[in-house]
Amino acid sequence: MSKRVVITGAGVVHALGTELEEFWENIKSGKSGVSRIENFDASDFPSQIGAEIKDFDPGEYIERKEAKRLALYSQYAIVSAMKALENADLEITDEIADRAGVIVGSGIGGIEVFEEQVAKLNKRGPRRVSPFFIPMMISNMAAGNVAIYSGAKGPNMNTVTACASATTAIGEAFETIKRGAADIMIAGGTEASITPSAVAGFGNMKALSTRNDEPEKASRPFDKDRDGFVIGEGSGIVILETLENAKKRGANIIAEVVGYGASGDAYHITSPAPEGEGAVRAMKAAIDRAGLAPEEINYINAHGTSTPLNDKYESTAIKNLFGDHAYKLKVSSTKSMTGHLLGAAGGVEAIISAMAVNENIVPPTINFEEAGEGCDLNYQPNQAGEAELNAALSNSFGFGGQNACVVIKKYK
Repeated sequence: MSKRVVITGAGVVHALGTELEEFWENIKSGKSGVSRIENFDASDFPSQIGAEIKDFDPGEYIERKEAKRLALYSQYAIVSAMKALENADLEITDEIADRAGVIVGSGIGGIEVFEEQVAKLNKRGPRRVSPFFIPMMISNMAAGNVAIYSGAKGPNMNTVTACASATTAIGEAFETIKRGAADIMIAGGTEASITPSAVAGFGNMKALSTRNDEPEKASRPFDKDRDGFVIGEGSGIVILETLENAKKRGANIIAEVVGYGASGDAYHITSPAPEGEGAVRAMKAAIDRAGLAPEEINYINAHGTSTPLNDKYESTAIKNLFGDHAYKLKVSSTKSMTGHLLGAAGGVEAIISAMAVNENIVPPTINFEEAGEGCDLNYQPNQAGEAELNAALSNSFGFGGQNACVVIKKYK
């Protein structure tokens, strides 16, 4: 008999909150986490805004001396993972450590460390480069450090599929449990890319919003006046367990993961495939894996980046897959509030999707004033709504044409 996989805990680090309850309340109330960038002087940059975490303090979980040897994206991952374990009321003891694994995605890794150390190299020479440079920077170290802090000794890996990284991580963790390689998986994504080089790079490729005078209104997925995504940072981690394991320990079950699908566009390094055909294949694969008909999906947490091509083609993909049901679905892009967390986006959005089906709440797409061309679905405008949500689809699509989707269902 195939193992059922449930979500028993969630942890988040974001501008909208570093406690799950606070974050979820802010999402439901339609609050924006976007503001002017303060971490560096962005006055000469085309885009000067982001969903930036202010006054982050990892001290509850990481000693000050140790924090100096950890890139920020690793710190975010550790804190959100430990919060997720607390939320799940789960301790990884020696007895279960071998059956508990970690998969944490990150699109970029320790980019601020890379910037700092290369600057030292160029200015002061090779001997001034930190011996911690490499183990701080490389993108697998979030997963490695989460294991070190949690004690999980099962399968451990990092997924890098650009902006689909966290959804890929959750999907692969789901499959790891399904095939019997683990009973518990700590999974999600983390990113800390609000840095000069990242903001300059995304900005110069015209991917970022330049609505600098109205930060909270800049991320406007599916809206006629959208002009690019707003960069975000943080981490979203879920605890996945076999249903048997969760029941055995009397865990609170938030929702159930029932399907995962992935695809490649094989088309372009940044642009989505025409008509979103790669997205269609990933969504269909996830729904098929879940054993559901498309009509059984009630809600889609869209990738919805607030860029001209993504929003149009994702809407087209939804219509092509779901047919008439596309117009009955509830759809929202919570990036309107969170910004785009790149490799961490799918982790935060899986948490939102799980909470949505748990509470029958449809999160809003804020800043939705007038629909853009081709964007004619029910995007849950500006305020949260209530609806019977049995199954949700969480979409993530990345540069390189890498697509990942998970189906999250109400636990019954």
